[in-house]
Amino acid sequence: MTKNSYHHGDLADALLIAAEDELIEKGVEGISLRSVAKRAGVSHGAPAHHFGNARGLLTALAGKGYERLRAMQSREEAAAASEPRAKLIANGLGYIKFAMENRELFRLMFNSSVPDRHNEAFAAVSYAVFDKLISQTEAHTGHSPLRHEASMTELMASWSIVHGLAELIVSGRAELPLSLKDKSPETRDALIKAIIGQVNLSVDRS
Repeated sequence: MTKNSYHHGDLADALLIAAEDELIEKGVEGISLRSVAKRAGVSHGAPAHHFGNARGLLTALAGKGYERLRAMQSREEAAAASEPRAKLIANGLGYIKFAMENRELFRLMFNSSVPDRHNEAFAAVSYAVFDKLISQTEAHTGHSPLRHEASMTELMASWSIVHGLAELIVSGRAELPLSLKDKSPETRDALIKAIIGQVNLSVDRS
């Protein structure tokens, strides 16, 4: 597709794909609007026209990452047993698998100051991931974490162990103790779920 044959939405999507390729190759610091435009095969002004500046482009890319993260969590939850705790663990497995498969994007989403976290669209998609965790925790504990301190404590414990393990895997620090690269996907996922399952707080359901 030539630069003159893109429809508006197609061009925005093509720029986000190019931006992610640049992110994987060069990291956040190596991305420029010019390099993204060159990779996408469009005019140098196209990224600025759609996203304003590099921060706007990377904010949109991080937002797409949250959409993909939520979709992966939903797939894992759908494959899990029906009891709430199994769904909560599956939610965490989806989070970690997303991080493993999208390491640079995960770093952009969670470890970078570049995305504009006050951007309305970004805030909506990132909160949707948190809202999913709220719903799963409420199903498990019988209380909304937003109105019940012990339930919020469980939510934060679950999120902490899941995000911490994701960070350890993405950074390579978990490879020596866990040897994940040597394991089949099934064995790897079972091990990850066993680790997540160590969070087992007793929540007063009264």
